Amino acid sequence: MEKVIIVINPGSTSTKMALFCGKEKIAEENITHSSEQLAKFDNVAEQLELRMTGIEEWLNAQDINKKKVVAVAGRGAPLRPLEGGSYWINEKMLTDLKAMKYSNHASNLGAIIAHHLGEKYGVPAIISDPVTVDNFIDYARVSGIPEIERKCRAHTLNIKEMCRREAEHRGKKLEQCNFIAVHMGGGISIAAVQCGKIIDVNDALLGMGPYSPDRAGALPIGGLVKLAFSGKYTEKELVDKLSKKSGLMAYIGQADLREVEKMINAGDKKAELYYGAMIYQIAKEIGACATVLKGKYDAIILTGGMAKSQKLVDILRQYISFLGEMIIMPGEFEMEALAAAAVRVLKNEEKPKEY
Repeated sequence: MEKVIIVINPGSTSTKMALFCGKEKIAEENITHSSEQLAKFDNVAEQLELRMTGIEEWLNAQDINKKKVVAVAGRGAPLRPLEGGSYWINEKMLTDLKAMKYSNHASNLGAIIAHHLGEKYGVPAIISDPVTVDNFIDYARVSGIPEIERKCRAHTLNIKEMCRREAEHRGKKLEQCNFIAVHMGGGISIAAVQCGKIIDVNDALLGMGPYSPDRAGALPIGGLVKLAFSGKYTEKELVDKLSKKSGLMAYIGQADLREVEKMINAGDKKAELYYGAMIYQIAKEIGACATVLKGKYDAIILTGGMAKSQKLVDILRQYISFLGEMIIMPGEFEMEALAAAAVRVLKNEEKPKEY
């Protein structure tokens, strides 16, 4: 009987699912949910029954009863600041997620669904490297005013998986390597990874590092204060603008990098300027991480969807090639990262922590 791991990654309007045999993906699906269906739920945790209907239909279509489920891994949601690694899904975690203690994000369902499936099949259920993993050094927390502390929010799951793969490629363990890891997607996380721990990273959602296709990144303080008190925006509207309607989208009305590059190739100088400025800011942040690690790192890893762009990589290389070896690992590998975490747990190579 084939042994399989079920991986669950809920998004705001879809649920990604996959079956893995060890680290090999053998089936995957992405079920979309209508806005009308989801609008009925103020708390995303209440979407469990709706999401499970599609998940169970897909699992049955995969003849899941003819396979041996050995573990379930769910995408980790924003939780309290945590050490990196894998965690058992326990009642305290579920209580925090259902109460929206730290967020009302779709990823809250990752652990909730994984726990439900774990109980159904009588197997271990885990999350791994959730977004609020926090291994910051003390200096990294200091912002400049006591009322605001810098937070560790990043694309931790993909960053850690790419660093782990590159360490293995070098014949080492993750804990034996240092990397500058650059995840470039809708948001951009540029992390100093020391001995497997993210010791510093820009806030990829609000207020630090380069602007992205639709996020603002770091801003001149005076201008931001004026904008906040202009009367044009409520707090919610301004947060929405900074996190969803800024960057390339605000400048040129396009957040899809492929379309932006088509505009540039067609001679659009405005698109070329703001595309180039984004890469310029990415390069500056990579340089900042090089100083955090005092120049002692094995390589610079570029990952995420934007790393698929040869044009972007070539321009970025012009800025940072002097900083050391660049490793290109394009795409996002969250599903693979979760399956790999489950494999480590099953092989007793990693002991999950208690939340």
